[in-house]
Amino acid sequence: MTRVLVTGMSGLIGGALRRRLEGRYALSALNRRPVPGVPGVQADIADLAAIEPAFAGIDVVVHLAAVARGDAPWEEVLRNNVIGTYNVFEAARRAGVRRVVYASSGATISGVERDAPYAALVAGRGDEGGAWARLTHEAPPRPASLYGCSKLWGEALGRHYADTHGLSVLCVRIGAVTAEDRPTAPRHFAVWCSQRDVAQMLDRCIAAPADIRFDILYAVSDNRRGYRDLEHARRVVGFEPADRAEDHR
Repeated sequence: MTRVLVTGMSGLIGGALRRRLEGRYALSALNRRPVPGVPGVQADIADLAAIEPAFAGIDVVVHLAAVARGDAPWEEVLRNNVIGTYNVFEAARRAGVRRVVYASSGATISGVERDAPYAALVAGRGDEGGAWARLTHEAPPRPASLYGCSKLWGEALGRHYADTHGLSVLCVRIGAVTAEDRPTAPRHFAVWCSQRDVAQMLDRCIAAPADIRFDILYAVSDNRRGYRDLEHARRVVGFEPADRAEDHR
């Protein structure tokens, strides 16, 4: 079995991913608190020496652990998303891990929601014609918060580790995943990602061809008002979203 380490497995996305992967991969967790039924290491990702044992013998790391609030103070963003992400990549390199699947975020580009036509889409209107430019992975970054900036740092770090150390890195710009597993705000009809769809995407990244060195992929459900491109993810890893925000009106 491929040995997969998941950081932040006790979180919402970590739980969804665990349910999809169990029985198919040898799972372990790097978490601040125990994950019942899963072997792992309890440590803070901001402490490189403390997390290193979790990476021994691992084939693929799925790095989910982060402060994911747009209003998080800089000190928390720095510790968890900047220092912590560096530590995860560095521990993976030292241990000879072959791939890191990095949980990035749509917050890396969501600043475009200030402008037309995206402002109308996230407000719940403007989709009558059904035609607007989808943002691809090559669109200029436009972070809407320090959180979004930190996720761009992680993507840049992944590019560096791929180029310099030969690590395979897939960055997944995840949309709005909710505990209710349905849209809970007008904006979600543009950016929502079901738990089933995000788990599928991460699973496909784990199993993606070994010759992929680096890429950036969007993970959202097949929403009518969606403005983030999914064609690239379909071509690269075969992602086919199963859900749509409109099914929850």
